[in-house]
Amino acid sequence: MDKIIIFDTTLRDGEQAPGASLNKDEKVEIARALDRLGVDVIEAGFPVSSAGDFEAVKSVAQAVKGASICALARAIKKDIDAACEALKKAKHPRIHIFLATSKIHMQYKLKKAESEILRLAVESVKYGSKFVEDIEFSPEDASRTEPEFLFRVIEAVIEAGAKTVNIPDTVGYSEPEEYGNLIAAIKNNVSNIDKAIISVHCHNDLGLAVANSLSAVKNGARQIECTINGIGERAGNASLEEVVMGIRTRPDIFKDIVSNIDTREICKISRLVSKLTGFVVAPNKAIVGGNAFRHEAGIHQDGVLKKRLTYEIIKPEDVGFYETGLVLGKHSGRHAFKQRLESLGLKLTGKQLEKAFKYFKGLADKKKHIFDEDLLAIVEDEVMVTAQIWQLDDLVISSGIKIKPKAQVCLKRRDKIFKAESSGDGPVDACYKAIDKITGIKGKLLDYSIQSITAGKDAQGEVSIKIKVKDRVVSARAASTDIIEASAKAYINAINKISLKTRHNEPKVYF
Repeated sequence: MDKIIIFDTTLRDGEQAPGASLNKDEKVEIARALDRLGVDVIEAGFPVSSAGDFEAVKSVAQAVKGASICALARAIKKDIDAACEALKKAKHPRIHIFLATSKIHMQYKLKKAESEILRLAVESVKYGSKFVEDIEFSPEDASRTEPEFLFRVIEAVIEAGAKTVNIPDTVGYSEPEEYGNLIAAIKNNVSNIDKAIISVHCHNDLGLAVANSLSAVKNGARQIECTINGIGERAGNASLEEVVMGIRTRPDIFKDIVSNIDTREICKISRLVSKLTGFVVAPNKAIVGGNAFRHEAGIHQDGVLKKRLTYEIIKPEDVGFYETGLVLGKHSGRHAFKQRLESLGLKLTGKQLEKAFKYFKGLADKKKHIFDEDLLAIVEDEVMVTAQIWQLDDLVISSGIKIKPKAQVCLKRRDKIFKAESSGDGPVDACYKAIDKITGIKGKLLDYSIQSITAGKDAQGEVSIKIKVKDRVVSARAASTDIIEASAKAYINAINKISLKTRHNEPKVYF
């Protein structure tokens, strides 16, 4: 069998998506989930960019011992030094060095000639090789680089010690046949290419990231760089779940090509990343969207009932979709509750289980039946939440068509209760203004949406928001049977993220 290396950059390129702010603990949680998923390489961050990113990479390197842990660095000694320091505790460290090679980048961004770019590329790889054996090099904007110069750079960095050469389609400009031909040309024109693995990193500006990645695999690439749910700069990256299932579902095309991914973990990690970044997965998203395995047309339903293969090319259980059903109620005990959580793949400590059970009982008093989605929301919203600076203690709303909405909010911080009142255009606006008074942080609401977690009039509503505070944008979510409570919790989660996020002035980078 021919193994494809899955390089996940959710924690680096994925977090560069506007609003997708993750703190250190959240990065570690996602990294552990990626390790369980079977990812080969986890790009944990860009250490030199900020103290927060440095600490996050360092923590991931300490926490994960299965996958290789990768740190990003420009072709600059101080970047490589920071990456090395952050990766000290990694069992399998990798440094990913990048330098732009296209004419447009060299002329307008770097203001350097080809000879200088070639020299910097070689020197940086040699310098990094002094500290770690596993060096990856990316000629940024490779798909728009002059082919002959690209071949020279690749050959030189391999000679200098690079074990992986990544060919980024930085701005999502390529199309599948063109990109596949580029990979084939590299194999045919770089004399020492057999000494390195060809990697691909495709952006989705034209919706072709997955198609380009798969075309590259057919032409000899053996590492794909991707993210959970396809998140990332601008329109995002190649989606891990789509790449993996594309290869697995078509063995007739991708002959003998396999990955280490445990596909049954896909939906679980998709939901985790969505929850922690605040980015809602679209219902029609391939593989992990809510409608991915739903059939409404009569002809489709009839076909699936007779033979699933008529309209389903992937079994829902193969990617971790669970059957939605009524599972628990207010009279259910701890044992049944624990068993159901375990069947959903949720293994909690004794303390976490007690906390989750308490919230479950509270929810069961509000609604008749508890669905699997409700249980997942309880664990994600109330148990797995880390670093809560502010917590909602109480909320009283007065509202109506003929009265001005008012909100009384009580927040808890370090066991102290803070209270504030405010009015607004509606109950949510009034609530948010009261929270602003208490926290001293005034967020500008950029986006607000509600969706029901399950069916029924007593269903929990999940509120997703995006707020901006000065130059920072964050997303957050929360769920409750009370939409105003969910709205308040989502806003508080966003405020907590803003409070914890480390400020830095370094520019973000992308491939």
